[in-house]
Amino acid sequence: MKIRLLLVDDHAVVRSGLRMLLEGEEDVQIVGEAGTASEAVNATTNLKPDVVLMDIGLPDISGIEATRKIKALWPNIAIVALTIHEDEEYFFKMLEAGASGYVPKRAAPEELLTAIRVAASGDVYLYPSLAKLLVKDYFTQGQLDDDNKTFDGLTERQQEVLALLAEGATNAEIAEKLHISPKTVASHRENIMQKLSLHSRTELVKYAIRKGLIQL
Repeated sequence: MKIRLLLVDDHAVVRSGLRMLLEGEEDVQIVGEAGTASEAVNATTNLKPDVVLMDIGLPDISGIEATRKIKALWPNIAIVALTIHEDEEYFFKMLEAGASGYVPKRAAPEELLTAIRVAASGDVYLYPSLAKLLVKDYFTQGQLDDDNKTFDGLTERQQEVLALLAEGATNAEIAEKLHISPKTVASHRENIMQKLSLHSRTELVKYAIRKGLIQL
């Protein structure tokens, strides 16, 4: 099944270049384009893409706000930021808005394709240099817990599932690794999110880093 992709960038030349790059991929289908945030929201509503490739610098409102609006309307649609901005302010705001990926425009085409595929599978992709910011954020704020053994009441199995989810593994991959069914993995995932009051994969990753379950 092909990944239905919506391209959002205010420069037609950039959209044309992305189309040329991505149309040759067998698992990607570009279903539409948008040059403004309002066009992006309308196109998402009408076309129901699997992934929206979102620029941050749009002429009406920012891609951050567009992401927030789209996720409010269609929470299951993944959004990947493709932007020239690599500073912490935009990075964290985009994640908080609900983005499932963040890739700088200087990245190699393979990185962008990986981000699109990872986001389409329901996971989060962060460009390596930006992933470090996520770790740095917790160290600088002094939010690493001294007591990593309680895990807020999570069972040992839930901790294993949490760590694998945070590392980007799919339900099927976790099921195979832990020798349980994908349905059981989904149940564990739901219980983990509920028990920890988490609402996104990004929050789950942050929790796992803070507890020392994974390292980036």
